[in-house]
Amino acid sequence: MIELTYLGHSSFLARIQNKNVLFDPFISPNPKASKIDPISIGADYILLSHGHEDHVADAESIAKRNNAMIVSNYEIAVWFAQKGVEKYHPMNIGGSKQFDFGRVKSVAAVHSSTLPDGASGGNPGGFVIEHAEGCFYYAGDTALTYDMKLIGEEFKVDFAIMPIGDNFTMGIMDAIKAADWVGTKRIIGMHYDTFPYIAIDQEAAKKAAAEAGKELILLNIGDSITL
Repeated sequence: MIELTYLGHSSFLARIQNKNVLFDPFISPNPKASKIDPISIGADYILLSHGHEDHVADAESIAKRNNAMIVSNYEIAVWFAQKGVEKYHPMNIGGSKQFDFGRVKSVAAVHSSTLPDGASGGNPGGFVIEHAEGCFYYAGDTALTYDMKLIGEEFKVDFAIMPIGDNFTMGIMDAIKAADWVGTKRIIGMHYDTFPYIAIDQEAAKKAAAEAGKELILLNIGDSITL
């Protein structure tokens, strides 16, 4: 079992094997996450799916304050190293690495990736995390892609953290199909309602998921769930 805390937009803090693993921290610029104090966040690892500001905004400050390791693609990892982040681990699509909390596999995402200063953010991606008690998929920002079937063939996915806000990423119907392909019935929603472009009808999304035999979990910012 892991504890998962929602920090707004696409940012989650997962407690795995007594390590704090932070995903895509976009907190201080997000008015909807105003009750979350980034200074209070303890992280051992920071996993970044791609370079857009709404996924990396707080990564540098949190990494430096906690001496956390940034794990991302080569371009993003090196970009943060040039900003003085001392611990970083570059990966690329298809590669995997064993860390002390579990094994991370970098998987494909269909999106774009530019860092806040205009530098290339390399290829966007997602992560499959295998740990002692299970496995989950963090999709990052992505369209529905047939590559997701490969995840279902290789892993037994307990739950998937997926974008559902549409417009820039999958909407709920594509996320439901993605859940079928990766082989899970449980979707943790992300990348919705932060901006007008990605506003959704939450009850309609939950109903669509339920009718497809899925459980859509939409956490309030700051709330935690044990999975």
